[in-house]
Amino acid sequence: MASSQELSDFLRDVERRAFKQTVYAVRDDHVALDIVQDAMLKLAEKYADKPVAEYPMLFQRILQNTMRDFWRRQKVRNLWTTLLSSFGAGQDGEEDHDPLDNIDVGDDAGNPMVQLERNQTIRVIEIALEKLPTRQREAFVFRYWEDMDVAETASMMGCSEGSVKTHCSRAVHTLTDLLEKQGLGSKAIAKLGVES
Repeated sequence: MASSQELSDFLRDVERRAFKQTVYAVRDDHVALDIVQDAMLKLAEKYADKPVAEYPMLFQRILQNTMRDFWRRQKVRNLWTTLLSSFGAGQDGEEDHDPLDNIDVGDDAGNPMVQLERNQTIRVIEIALEKLPTRQREAFVFRYWEDMDVAETASMMGCSEGSVKTHCSRAVHTLTDLLEKQGLGSKAIAKLGVES
C-alpha cells in the first residue's frame, strides 16, 4: 500500500508527461488540463490503497478512459448541435436546403450567439431525453449515439432484439413529439438516420 507522500510524488512526476500526451490528443490546453486533473483525482480517490508499482498502469488506463469519455461527450454534443441547430428552410425558401451548409465550426467557434444557441438546443435535447422512460433512453443511446447494432444493444440491455426495436421506435416517436413542441422541427430525428 502506498503512502500519501508516495502518491503525491507519483502524481507530481507523471503530470507533465500526461499533460503533453493529452494536449496532443485533444489539441486544447484547457481541456487537456481538465482531463489530466480528473484522471489524477480518480487515481487518488479510488486507488490510493494500491502499491506504488501499480500506479503507472492504473493511471494510464484512467487517463485513456477519461479521454474517451471526453470524445464521447464531444461526439454526442456535436451530433445534436449539427443536426438541430439550423433546421428550417434556406434562404429564398428553398426546400432542398441542407442545414449543414450553414455550419462552419471554425468561424462559429468564437461567436457567442452561436454558442448560446447551441447550448440552448443541447439543453432542450437533454430535457427531452430525461423525459423518456429508462429502457427507451438506454436503447436510443446505445443504438444511435454509441453506434451499436441491435444485437449488441440487446446484449447490453439484457433483452431481446425485438424489445430493442420496440424501445427505439417508441423513443424516436416520443423525442420527435417533444422536440417539435420546442420548435426544433420534425426533421430533427430524421436527420439522425433513425427510422421511426
